[in-house]
Amino acid sequence: MTAGGANGRHSLPFLHHASRAVCPEAATLICAFRATIRAVPHYFDREPAAPSRPRQVPLRLPDLSLSLASDAGVFGHGRVDSGTLFLLRRAPAPPAEGDLLDLGTGYGPIAVTLGLRSPRARVWGVDVNQRALELTARNAATAGAANVITAAPDDVPAGMRFAAIYSNPPVRVGLRMLHPLLTEWLDRLDDGAAAHLVVHRHLGSDSLARWLGAEGFSVERMASHDGFRILRVQARQAVGDDR
Repeated sequence: MTAGGANGRHSLPFLHHASRAVCPEAATLICAFRATIRAVPHYFDREPAAPSRPRQVPLRLPDLSLSLASDAGVFGHGRVDSGTLFLLRRAPAPPAEGDLLDLGTGYGPIAVTLGLRSPRARVWGVDVNQRALELTARNAATAGAANVITAAPDDVPAGMRFAAIYSNPPVRVGLRMLHPLLTEWLDRLDDGAAAHLVVHRHLGSDSLARWLGAEGFSVERMASHDGFRILRVQARQAVGDDR
């Protein structure tokens, strides 16, 4: 229940007046809600309002060890997110060739890992956040993953089809934005290809799996740990003209 403009500020006018006309207990809850809203980082802004605070973040996996540049205003600033680590440790190895997608790349832990694990593939790190794209490009260059391409969503060629998608999707944007975002990119999977999405149970992984299934995708929970689920999603089959 958040809204943010280009300047990173929230606009929730109904809260500005509510606490004046309610009981003290309700006013306290409203104030707490305001504080929570202000604390939500704007990872989804094209130009983050948060001042730059660069930081190196270690990424330790069984097959590689990296130091990644991160920054404020980008998802996972300060440490690689636990869901991302679970995905990189438990999801199947990426295809050796073809176009691979990291949707919502952040500063690139997934994209860079895919690039190193599949050096003959072409990896697309896609994000709306320009600071994130700059960090991913820098981290890929430092790691020697020359096959990683960073792009805003509109810059990915319209006809591009993907041999695989790996993503810690931006569930905090809310369902109204998340659902069309996911279907847009999942519908670009090659025939027989699969996406692997990591989502926490408390952030709606199980309901998301049911919704994707109702939309015609084949969905399987392939792994779970500490509340995180890895969902394996395969392309849906078109039915009539409604897809």
